[in-house]
Amino acid sequence: MEQRRAERIERAEEILRSASATLEQASATLPAAIAEAVGAVVGCLRGGGKVLLCGNGGSAADAQHIAAELMGRLRRERHGLPALALTVNSSVLTAVANDYGYEAVFARQIEALGREGDVLIGISTSGSSANVVEALRAGREAGMITIGLLGSRGGAMEEHCNHVIRAPSDDTQRIQEVHIAVGHAICEETEHELFDG
Repeated sequence: MEQRRAERIERAEEILRSASATLEQASATLPAAIAEAVGAVVGCLRGGGKVLLCGNGGSAADAQHIAAELMGRLRRERHGLPALALTVNSSVLTAVANDYGYEAVFARQIEALGREGDVLIGISTSGSSANVVEALRAGREAGMITIGLLGSRGGAMEEHCNHVIRAPSDDTQRIQEVHIAVGHAICEETEHELFDG
């Protein structure tokens, strides 16, 4: 029993060290890209636009998390910001997937909701999720500003993004940890610029 507990502790330490090292690398390589994304989001919101987000699995959860931080609050009391994760309406997702295919589940919503000057944030650890690629393509066609949160390998999403933020890892868990840290940075800086002067 003690042996097993010691092994669990050792493994937990290893996982946390790995996460810390990846975030440290991100802090050295991503601030300029994050600043560009913040500028896009702030400009969009100041102009009366909205932020739409999409992703699959853990990236869907990240999209919802980021939307919640913008619409709710992060560090200060202020009015809500218009942000929507395209992952939350199960009736739309299943209807569109049934009628048009799963690749269209986000693009169809972009056609309905996206407007010129809005921001679309597509999140994918592989950088090649077909439905996120199609959403970004639709967003560009609609005149939206597109931001991709990807892993170190980039992917098919890149050619449809105005701004790309690549987590410095090819490990899914580490990429997701960087993505949520990046999401928090974008939300915190957006809130600061819009409401703190």
